[in-house]
Amino acid sequence: MPGTRLTHEDRQAVAQGLDAGLAYAEIARLLGRPTSTVSREVQRNGGPRGYRADHAQEATHERSRRVPAGAPAVSGFEERFTEMMVHTGLPRMPARVLATLLTSDRRALSAADLVARVRVSPASVSKAIAYLEQLELVRRVSEPGSRERYRVDDAAWYRSCRREADICTAWATSAREGAGLLAGSPAAARLAAMGDYFDHVGRDLADSAERWRHVFADG
Repeated sequence: MPGTRLTHEDRQAVAQGLDAGLAYAEIARLLGRPTSTVSREVQRNGGPRGYRADHAQEATHERSRRVPAGAPAVSGFEERFTEMMVHTGLPRMPARVLATLLTSDRRALSAADLVARVRVSPASVSKAIAYLEQLELVRRVSEPGSRERYRVDDAAWYRSCRREADICTAWATSAREGAGLLAGSPAAARLAAMGDYFDHVGRDLADSAERWRHVFADG
């Protein structure tokens, strides 16, 4: 099983895969790595068109010297990351758990791991996980002889965008129903405009989610 860090040879293989027009998922399969590892590697080192193996290796080495794992800067980022999620609508405890899962070097964490890292009660972690599972942002991973663990998989963001597109569709449908019932009135005009807006936004969001799903697909 490969280590968590990409080697210089891995990065050369990533560069060759990009030059050959391979998707992140295909490159990941060749390396035996998660798709998210490859996508993060490319996005933080110049993107698909600007990625260079040597430059990525040097940049990663520099980052590891500048911000070692567990440094105050990392903890500070986790706090800011959590605050951003709270500000955009996620309850604080689920936001803290999600930030912890996303910034961990490990692909999945157990409930005990989360309790230790977030420093809250098992009940708080359990409620947060249940909330995140309801949003389909977190999934359970079960392996024989090991504790149940939790992870954020590569399709979580696609599901999130699809959910937002479905919400737009629901608003558009209800608004147009109201416009039909109140035909000829000022309210009907407002509802019709609202329905058109949400219909177009929902369609754009759904199309974009599908398009980028194929770029980041894990097969």
